[in-house]
Amino acid sequence: MRILHIYKDYYPVLGGIENHLRWLAQAQAGRGHDVTVLVTNPGGLQTTVTEEEGVRVIRAGRLATVASTPLSVSLPWHVGRRRPDIVHLQFPYPVGEVSNLLFGRGRGTVISYQSDVVRQAGILRLYDPLLRVVLRRADRILASSPPYIQSSSYLRPLAGHCTVVPLGVDVARFAQPRPEEVARLRARYLSGRYLSGPLLLFVGRLRYYKGLTYLIDAMRQVDATLLIAGTGPEAAALAAQAGQTGVTGRVHFLGDIGDADLPAYYQAADLFVLPSSHRSEAYGIVLLEAMAAGAPLITTELGTGTSWINQHGQTGLVVPPRDAGALAQAINQVLADPVQRRNMAAAAQARAQAEFDLPLMVDRVSAVYGEVLNRA
Repeated sequence: MRILHIYKDYYPVLGGIENHLRWLAQAQAGRGHDVTVLVTNPGGLQTTVTEEEGVRVIRAGRLATVASTPLSVSLPWHVGRRRPDIVHLQFPYPVGEVSNLLFGRGRGTVISYQSDVVRQAGILRLYDPLLRVVLRRADRILASSPPYIQSSSYLRPLAGHCTVVPLGVDVARFAQPRPEEVARLRARYLSGRYLSGPLLLFVGRLRYYKGLTYLIDAMRQVDATLLIAGTGPEAAALAAQAGQTGVTGRVHFLGDIGDADLPAYYQAADLFVLPSSHRSEAYGIVLLEAMAAGAPLITTELGTGTSWINQHGQTGLVVPPRDAGALAQAINQVLADPVQRRNMAAAAQARAQAEFDLPLMVDRVSAVYGEVLNRA
């Protein structure tokens, strides 16, 4: 099968959708499919074509970036010159979606609807009519969780056109015990002058909707050490807040953690916290990674996939968003009860293995492709 994936960015650009796209494309190539990923080149106007772990990656020249949307003159041309069996779009990326609507020559089109457009309201007002056409004309829309279909004003009217395909991770990679690395990490961060309680972990891009301001505020009421892994536009403001709040010695900003080292950080954590504040957090792949590693979770109720992944009272606790007091109370509750924490950790790992393993996701996507091509 010839598969063309279209999005704005690809690895080594880091992010939840970028990671998902990379894992899916590589897995499909590993199963013998002819897989091409078409994205834009963060390096500028030059178009590059490379083979990366069995995947053909075309990075079309990027003219500029407006409101987080890379603009490319050549990307539509690349869409029009290919004849794939399946075009698979990662939404939202208006340039890719409109290019495929106007010039796409695939036998079938599948859209992974990763998130509503939340912050770019001005662009959405202009794009809205075309977006609705794009969604109606797709052969199938993939939603990552049942709650997102019901809570999205765009998906709810098209519920019969949607199939739920949860995103997945390589569970075995995060579940494989790493006792020596874990011991070194805990000794590094839970020793010395600022030794204080258990170890909490956050992993992700440091963006407005991640809710880290509330987590840092909550740390005033929590006797623990917090590791924040990732980089992003909010990094400086968050570090300043930690200093102003008086928790600098117990909050460590680690920057980006390499793929090879990340599983040990999850395993070293007593609790994983994703305090997201807005529904831009549509799913949370980091939750799957933490669950696979055996970490209980604290998440917020956004009406998206986060509190469907994290089942309240079983794999962790779910609290209201933008509420530092509720975060602190939930963290303290789980940390104070070792038996509950162990039970939640075991339930989290079992749920990851049963529902969110990468081969299962690839099977589900392949089944959708097959249905689309049969109808075509």
